[in-house]
Amino acid sequence: MDKKRLHHFWTIIKHIRPWYFLILSVLSVGISIYALRQNNLTMVKLRDAVYSADKNNGDINGTLKTLQTYVVAHMNTNLASGSNAIYPPIQLTNTYDRLQQAANTQAQAANLQIYTDAQAYCQQQDSTDFSGHNRVPCVETYVQSHGVKVQTIPTSLYEFAFISPRWSPDLAGWAIVASVIFFLLSIVTFVARLWLKHVIN
Repeated sequence: MDKKRLHHFWTIIKHIRPWYFLILSVLSVGISIYALRQNNLTMVKLRDAVYSADKNNGDINGTLKTLQTYVVAHMNTNLASGSNAIYPPIQLTNTYDRLQQAANTQAQAANLQIYTDAQAYCQQQDSTDFSGHNRVPCVETYVQSHGVKVQTIPTSLYEFAFISPRWSPDLAGWAIVASVIFFLLSIVTFVARLWLKHVIN
């Protein structure tokens, strides 16, 4: 490359100071920190809305969907954090209690009907025994073989985990990208200025 062209490049680049890009990089870092904090604060607010809906038997599905949509689209919205974090991070205890109570009630109602059916069945089997001596073991056997157990509540109905991305195309994500680009530009500009100055002189 001839000196004339190098001199032309030098006249362009000598007006571009590396610290311009360094300042822009620092500003971008500040913006990214602010945006990451806002992402986290919004996640906490949406998570609290889920817990409130769970406590008050409100729109649990709606609040969960809103939380999930936000978490999977924004950085720094990890639901589980700290050394004592539980997994899965969303555990709706009130929902579990309501589901368990409903399962218990359903099983009790079914078993009450089975006991009534057992008495009728055993009475038909031994209609000549007026003392009921053989009826008690018959009823017990019938109830044991036909009885309804309380169903286990599937964890998918009250436990949830949503994954936050490593990078997201939001203000925080683009500010991080900008800070890296500006930092690299400051280095490239600094090196180019030193090299051109050395070659021209």
